[in-house]
Amino acid sequence: MTTMHRERIREGLWSNNPALVQLLGLCPLLAVTATLINGLTLGLATLLVLLGANTAVSLVRHQVRPEIRIAVFILIIASLVTAVELVMSAFFHELYRVLGIFVPLIVTNCAILGRAEAFASRNPPGLAALDGLMMGLGFCAVLVTLGGLREVLGHGTLFRGADLLFGPWAVALEIRLMPFDEGLLLALLPPGAFIGLGLLLALKNWCDQRRRPQPVAAAKPLAGETG
Repeated sequence: MTTMHRERIREGLWSNNPALVQLLGLCPLLAVTATLINGLTLGLATLLVLLGANTAVSLVRHQVRPEIRIAVFILIIASLVTAVELVMSAFFHELYRVLGIFVPLIVTNCAILGRAEAFASRNPPGLAALDGLMMGLGFCAVLVTLGGLREVLGHGTLFRGADLLFGPWAVALEIRLMPFDEGLLLALLPPGAFIGLGLLLALKNWCDQRRRPQPVAAAKPLAGETG
């Protein structure tokens, strides 16, 4: 694995995470993460669009005139989102209805167009695909973490509604962590989403601060020493 590949992985998952660093795609991130499964589903949909868009943009980057490149990028992204939306409507219809308008709104996620313009249009397909995959995984990880946190506090469970994504057998995946059926209502409302995201941002900043090398303090001269 080259340095460039390692840099793509590190940036997508941590140092340039679309949700925690770039703060892009916050509307669906805050709106649909009432449960872990909702966050996972939208995260996977966004990941597929990011991966496909980066790869397609990189493949056509030499054939598109600079004057129309943004329009072409948006057309590619919209086509991929439409394909994902149709697949979800056909195979995961109940979950598709739960997520509602936020599936087609993936088109407006600035992270996707931003990666297409800033990276995929300037790099070969393999590297562009890796960038899209890592950025999508980073965004999905934040959705899943925030959704899991809100679900535990609001419902006292994890994997609530897993059968909507994985089928009837997945009802057994639901884990009850708290004894209550109705927990902290604030966690399920938009203010709870903002608070949860703020806590994740604070945790990331704290981790970054701990990893930074601390400056070495200059030794103080002993009493009686002269310069």
